[in-house]
This record gives sequence, C-alpha cells and structure tokens, in this order.
Amino acid sequence: MSNDFSLIRNTLTVLLLSLMSVIASADIESFSQRLSNAALARTAFEVVYDGGYRSIAYPLGDVPANIGVCTDVVIRSYRALGIDLQQLVHEDMTANFSDYPSKRIWGLRKADSNIDHRRVPNLQTYFARHGQSLAVSRQGSDYQTGDLVTWMLPGNLPHIGIVTEQRSSDGERPLIVHNIGAGPKLEDMLFHYPITGRYRFQPNEAIE
Repeated sequence: MSNDFSLIRNTLTVLLLSLMSVIASADIESFSQRLSNAALARTAFEVVYDGGYRSIAYPLGDVPANIGVCTDVVIRSYRALGIDLQQLVHEDMTANFSDYPSKRIWGLRKADSNIDHRRVPNLQTYFARHGQSLAVSRQGSDYQTGDLVTWMLPGNLPHIGIVTEQRSSDGERPLIVHNIGAGPKLEDMLFHYPITGRYRFQPNEAIE
C-alpha cells in the first residue's frame, strides 16, 4: 500500500512539473509571437528616418508617428504590448548611470529621458542587464521569434531589429523587422552585417 502511494505521489509530481513547464513555455511563446506581430504591424506605417534630438513627454513619450529610427521600431513594438522602454531605460540609467555607455560615447553626465532609450548601445545594455544576452552564431535556426539582434553598419553605426516567425525563401533564416533608412521593413537581412548582440527581453508584467 505504501509503495502504491509513493508511486502515485511521484507520478503526480512528474505530471505537475511537466504541466508547469508547458505553461511556462506557452507564456514565452505567446510573448514572442505577440512581439513579432507587433513588429510586423510596424511595417504598415510610413516613417521618415529621423534620429534628431526632440523633447518628448515622459513616461510614454514618443517622437511624431511619421518619423523614427531603428530603435523606434523596437520601442513602439514593445509599447504595443504595454511595455514602456522609455521609462524602464530611464529609471535604470538614473540609478546605474555608470553602467551605461552614455558618458563614454556621447559625453553625457546624467540620464536623459528624451533620447537615452532611442540609442542602440543603451538598449543593448538594458537588455543585457534585465533580459538575456544570448550567443551570436551564423546559424539562422538559433535566432528565435521575438529575439532582438544588433549589428554594426558601415561607418560604425549601431543598428537593431526584431526577429519574426516568418522565414527566408530558402527557409534558412528568420526575417527581420527593422528600419535602416526607408521606414520599418520586413527583410531577409540577418547576416548582411556583423552581428554585435542577440537579446531576449520578455518582462513578466506589462507596464500600464
């Protein structure tokens, strides 16, 4: 009788752990898919490439909808899911300014909610600190839906885009939503430029 009870208990424990794993995976897949969908939705907008400094509201501030750069694709995609990267980055930079490259690259002495979140190196730092910094590879299958990829363009220009579930014509690579100058586009460009980082940022709770 004791052996039967132990067997039942062990079986139920295994089933419970399996169920928890499935639920956790479903949550991750759901967020990834929703982020991909939000990024794909950005490609319907006509956006003039303009990274000039502008004073914007805080929190939930944005430059005019008809302008933007590569980071704005990421910011607006997350914001569609209720996540305000402007606020998150600003709060983290205010508390941990020396961990960010703003002084080294731009000579700044304090956080600036108007521009900090719109700069690729700052997003890289934030995602590495509060998400996952993942290995970079030349295998398209390593790049999962919802991943964030950064590149270095000619002229030492940092760039960022979002991995979608859509695939290249040969099925070897995921397509990327990004804005490299002509507005948000869905393109097969994952390996067109040197990759400088891959990140996964999936907050547990959206910010209202």
